[in-house]
Amino acid sequence: MTVQAPPVAGLSLRPYRPDDATAVADLLNRAAEADGAPWRASPAELANWLSRSNEHFDAARDASVAEADGTLVGYRDVEWIDTNDGQREFRLGGTVHPDWRRRGIGTWLLRDSEEHARRRVGELPPSDRPHLFGAWQADTAVGAVALMRREGYQPVRYFFDMVRRTMDDIVVPPLPDGLEIRPVSDDQLRQLWEADVEAFRDHWGGFDASDERYREWRNDPKFDPSLFVVAWDGDEIAGGVINEINETENRAFDRKRGWLASVFVRRPWRRRGLARAVVARSLVVLRDRGMTSAGLGVDADNPTGALRLYEHAGFEVEHRSTAYRKPME
Repeated sequence: MTVQAPPVAGLSLRPYRPDDATAVADLLNRAAEADGAPWRASPAELANWLSRSNEHFDAARDASVAEADGTLVGYRDVEWIDTNDGQREFRLGGTVHPDWRRRGIGTWLLRDSEEHARRRVGELPPSDRPHLFGAWQADTAVGAVALMRREGYQPVRYFFDMVRRTMDDIVVPPLPDGLEIRPVSDDQLRQLWEADVEAFRDHWGGFDASDERYREWRNDPKFDPSLFVVAWDGDEIAGGVINEINETENRAFDRKRGWLASVFVRRPWRRRGLARAVVARSLVVLRDRGMTSAGLGVDADNPTGALRLYEHAGFEVEHRSTAYRKPME
C-alpha cells in the first residue's frame, strides 16, 4: 500500500545513496539540536553506520531521504531484530528538518516506514515470533513523542544518559583476585567483541551481532583500542569498558567529554567488583587523554544493577529517552 504524501510542493522519497552522508548527518544534527538531544555525528560516522549490508539492514534497501524540490527535508530507516524477549521487532528511525516540521512530513515518513516493514515481513523467512514496530526517542523531542503516541506507540523501556561532570576524586579499587588489565591486540579484537555481545545477552532488546556489524564497529572513526580497559583472566576476557571520544560532539558542545560506550562483565566474573574496577580505570584513561567529564548510557531497568554502580562512581542522570513499541497488524 502506498502512503499518501502530505501536500508539500515537490515532496518525494527516494533511497539513500552514499553521497547523501554529509547532508543526512547535517539533518540529524540540526534535528537533535532542535529537540534538545545531546548527540551529534560526523558525516564519516554516519557513512560508516549506513555501510552495513545484510538481511537486517541495508541502506540502499531500508533507508530513504525525503526531498522537496531537491532540498533534503527528512530521513527514515528500518532495521529488524529478533529480540531477546521473543519478538521480531522492526525498528523505525527518522526525523524531519526543523524548518520543515508541522507539515505532516513526520507522520508520512513514520507510516511509510511501517509499510516498508510490512513488505520486509513478506520477504523474510517466516517466523512464529510476534511482529511489532519499535522506535526510540529522546524525551525532549516533544513533537516526535507526540507523534509516537498519536500513532499508537506505547512506552516500554526507559534509558538514561549519565554524566560524571568532573574527573576529580577518582577512587580506583583493586581488581578481583586473579585478574589483570592488559591491552587488546588486533587479533584479539574479535574476542573482545564476542565477549561484549555475550555479556549483553542478558539485557533487554537485542542487536545485530553479525560479521557486518563487527566490521562497522571496527571502521567507526571513533574506534580507538588504546582507550579500552579490558580485564583478563588468563586468556579469557572477564569484562571491560569500550571507551571512545566523540570529537564531533565535543566541538558542538565546547567540551572535553569521553564516553564509556560499553561497560560489560561476563557472567562467571560478576558480583566480584570487576565492573566498579574497570569503570574507575576508564575514567583515569579518559582523564589522561585530556577529558574533563565522562558520559555513558544505561537501561533504567538494567538487571545487573548498573544504575547504582554508576551513581556510586559519581555519575548522575543528564538526559532521558524512551523505547516505544506498537503491534504490527
